[in-house]
Amino acid sequence: MEKSESAKIDIAETGRERKGKAPLLGGRSGPAERAKAGGYKRGIAIFDLILRVSAAAAALGATVSMGTAEQTLPFFTQFFQFQASYDDLPTFSFFVIGMAIVCAYLALSIPFSIVCIARPHAVAPRLLLIIFDTLALTLATSASAAAAAMVYLAHQGNSNANWLAICQQFTDFCQKTSGSVIAGFTTVALLIFLVVLSAMALRKHY
Repeated sequence: MEKSESAKIDIAETGRERKGKAPLLGGRSGPAERAKAGGYKRGIAIFDLILRVSAAAAALGATVSMGTAEQTLPFFTQFFQFQASYDDLPTFSFFVIGMAIVCAYLALSIPFSIVCIARPHAVAPRLLLIIFDTLALTLATSASAAAAAMVYLAHQGNSNANWLAICQQFTDFCQKTSGSVIAGFTTVALLIFLVVLSAMALRKHY
């Protein structure tokens, strides 16, 4: 009887020792996985910073190009002068204001992107970026789409609405406005990538 009881006690102690070793192994692998996740998120943050600077540059180019779009034809009459300017159309004015806001936001968001590089596990700055990036994406998309519609009418015209194609006469004006729209949609594409990157960085790693 005594031998059987001692055998049971030894088996119980062996089981406890095995259970005690499991948390130690898990504790050693935890920091390694966390460091791996931190490196992954830091890489995303670096790429985010590059795209953010590129988007700000594209938005600035779109704003400046549209804001300086103006052309006066060399011929005129006694009572009328043929001139085209971006502020003649409210749509182009909205584009300039909207892209200027997007450009200012992207410039102000660069420090938050740098914080995400220094602290890749920080959630608050990344959450703020994805919210305001989405708002900036909405504004840039609406401004670029509206301006694109006006540029199309300037190139093609619309006989049903008695819209004449003016780009055959105002070539420089149309080139600047077309370039602004292209830069605007480039900003939209970069903002989409920024939102996707923020979503990937917020994803939990196990």
